[in-house]
Amino acid sequence: MSELNKQEEFSIWKLYLFALKSPLTREKYSKRIEKFFDFLGLEGKTVEEKSLRFVKKAKGEQGNQWVFNSVLKFMMHQIDRVNKKEIVGSTVQNYLKSIKLFCEMADINIQWKKITRGLPKGKSYADDRIHTNEEIQKILEYPDRRIKAIVYTMTSSGIRLGAWDFLRWKDIRPIEKDGKIVAAKMIVYTGEDEEYYTFISQEAFLELNEWM
Repeated sequence: MSELNKQEEFSIWKLYLFALKSPLTREKYSKRIEKFFDFLGLEGKTVEEKSLRFVKKAKGEQGNQWVFNSVLKFMMHQIDRVNKKEIVGSTVQNYLKSIKLFCEMADINIQWKKITRGLPKGKSYADDRIHTNEEIQKILEYPDRRIKAIVYTMTSSGIRLGAWDFLRWKDIRPIEKDGKIVAAKMIVYTGEDEEYYTFISQEAFLELNEWM
């Protein structure tokens, strides 16, 4: 492949970012599209390099069919996560938006309607129930030092399993009273459309802190 073609394909990434007016939106879309590239196993140290690999394959022989199959497999994977209550339907829709925009910027056309027909509705909540004390105690008996931090955090904050994929240590901020930590504020799904904040108990924060 010529250097000119490489430059042209890299410019598609710049065009993709150009189409996203808000810096926060750029960050959200970039994270989502990189998860898609990683799902496909595309090599690259940066998301730009991964996007180059994607465009190269998409422009090759039977490229459109490969793109369609790749997007469909990724969407089916996300729907499986919805069924497992790891994420909600609206998250799947948001993944597709980021992929579709990139393909539009790269002039890659596939049958999007065939994919969108099978997607879940944009439900923003899950039908979860609170764990019983017996269930929590049984989980805590597992011989792994991380379990207490995970269980205490999830039971006191109410976050879903999928939230751990986005959680960073800086998203958890201790709350002090009279010089002592009494709780902590947690930012959930940082940078995503579903971003919100919640709180965790003192015990949860101390276990997380020890883990870190």
